[in-house]
Amino acid sequence: MHLGTREAQLAAALLEASDTLSDGFGAERYLQRLSDHCVEILDARAAGIMLIEGGEAVSLAVSSRQQEAALDLLAVQQHGGPCLDSYATGRPVPPVSVSAAHAASRWPGFTRAALRHDIAATFAVPLRRRETLLGALNVFLPELPAPEDDGSVRVAQLLADAAAVGLQNHRVYAQYRTLAEQLQVALSSRVRVEQAKGMLAERWDTGVDEAFMALRRYARRHRLPLDEVATRVLDGSVDRDDLGGHLRE
Repeated sequence: MHLGTREAQLAAALLEASDTLSDGFGAERYLQRLSDHCVEILDARAAGIMLIEGGEAVSLAVSSRQQEAALDLLAVQQHGGPCLDSYATGRPVPPVSVSAAHAASRWPGFTRAALRHDIAATFAVPLRRRETLLGALNVFLPELPAPEDDGSVRVAQLLADAAAVGLQNHRVYAQYRTLAEQLQVALSSRVRVEQAKGMLAERWDTGVDEAFMALRRYARRHRLPLDEVATRVLDGSVDRDDLGGHLRE
């Protein structure tokens, strides 16, 4: 099967969008790359992504091409625009003529900025993962597509869906990694405490429970974490005989 240039570009973009489970992942760079792919595949003038929480933009990422214009066109949508409309409905905002929207007083702030940057048409698609909406992808075009040409919207939605999956996967990955690190810290702390208990119990010829109580009393008396006291016992930096004075408290 022979793939055309556009299909090959889309396949490469979707593959890149899935690669989010790495230590060097950065959301801003990731979304910029997605915007760049969108511009290249659709031959758009520029593109940008607005991440939204609670109805307000929390992050903006734009294509390398016409970067300043794209940033301006996203930033001006704080009070209305294709991104917020797409996010609010969870559906694409189909291609619209900027001059016609301006004449109809639709998104006045946005359309003034778009005309200033010589943008003839625009559309937006939601970034969504099942029922979770993360934001919207906005595409800025040099001309209004023909009514029967809805391929651009479908392609943009594929890219946006892939980005939403990638972002969600990275968030879950980061959460599990943080949890794993916390569990490892807790396990290491538990091991040190157990070792310190055994060392003290042997030195004092007493039970491990009594040694643990002495450790805990010493930690409370000196306002130290129990793990730190255990570490000091193991490396010999605490006077074990002094600590032993807490056996009968």
